[in-house]
Amino acid sequence: MFVRDLTLRDYRSWPSAEFTLAPETTIFVGRNGFGKTNLLESLFYVATLRSHRVSTDAPLVRSGADVAKVSATVENDGRELTVDLAIAASGANKAAINTRPVRRTREVLGILRAVLFAPEDLALVRGDPSERRRFVDELVAQTRPMAAGAKADYDRVLRQRSALLKTAGAAMRRGETDSVINTLDVWDSQLADFGAQVTAARLAIVRQLAPLVSVAYASIAPHSRPATIAYRSAAGPDVDAAEGGDASIDDIRGVLAARLVELRDKEIDRGVSLVGPHRDDLELVLGDEPAKGFASHGESWSFALSLRLASVDLLRADGVDPVIMLDDVFAELDVRRREKLAAFTEGAEQLLVTAAVADDIPARVGGRRISIGVAEDDGPRRSLVVGDEALDGVSTPLDQRESGLDQPMGDESDD
Repeated sequence: MFVRDLTLRDYRSWPSAEFTLAPETTIFVGRNGFGKTNLLESLFYVATLRSHRVSTDAPLVRSGADVAKVSATVENDGRELTVDLAIAASGANKAAINTRPVRRTREVLGILRAVLFAPEDLALVRGDPSERRRFVDELVAQTRPMAAGAKADYDRVLRQRSALLKTAGAAMRRGETDSVINTLDVWDSQLADFGAQVTAARLAIVRQLAPLVSVAYASIAPHSRPATIAYRSAAGPDVDAAEGGDASIDDIRGVLAARLVELRDKEIDRGVSLVGPHRDDLELVLGDEPAKGFASHGESWSFALSLRLASVDLLRADGVDPVIMLDDVFAELDVRRREKLAAFTEGAEQLLVTAAVADDIPARVGGRRISIGVAEDDGPRRSLVVGDEALDGVSTPLDQRESGLDQPMGDESDD
């Protein structure tokens, strides 16, 4: 699988840009803030319908514009599909496949499969549970697109149920007990239903991922303690036991429904939803200790890398060689980990790399090099291509018109 064409319009710092890519290594080089990360982010958005840097879509749209457009043509085993996305600063996004509009944007999931390594990956180990939930959900979205639909439905129900809980206490004190309880019963049923689907999909992914993570970590840090991962549900050990594969969606739904009944008074009192996949976590363990709080800096980076390397292996086991993207990650690693990562990615059909300093990239990582610059003449900074160095080392500067960057600009988001 590889991306053949990428076209951007009003996406962050790129007012307009077109790239023709090949199944090879392409390295985007430019100083921090020049917009090279925005290129990888746009492709990751095509793969997962989310950014790896921000939780909302508004920052993806160039300041002064209403919509950012991303178009990517993906080739996979001789089959070609083009995804067109219109990302709105506010309101609903739109999508099309081969110029044909689709009813839901999530219908594009699965067309591009990609794994992105980034400096933010350290948060997978040291950050909040939301970081680890997002990691698992990104894999679910790429391998089980229908399950991603359940996640969207779950989030919608959770928002509405949480809004009800915020007002439920006051309503019951006014004597509106029956109305509140009946409405909560409806939302509880839907929350348990969609929550069970989300949880089951996550458990399936974690079952596949766990042995791959252990092997990857042992390869990166052979003298460290063994690494293991496990899913931990806020609903309790009965759901965790489903990680062994014995529990069905109906079983998980039953556990969630029972816990919602048990916690109802506490939820009304606190005004928040206390159980469901939005409260779950992916537990990362080194030896007998949780990695968060006990792993050294080097061990944390090794664990983060092993999660991404295992993700690549998981997608390959599913029959697709994903596009691998390395976002300035070599600068964060010591020499040994750089070499491990470089060796692992040598077999990628398409490898996309960003770097602020070319010397950060190991010598074994060769390929096409595209230099990214910015223009600041008579207006805010905008990203542009300033050079394209082929494998033979011949540099071909590109002027503004050839780069498709002759559009008016507003304030831009940086790299």
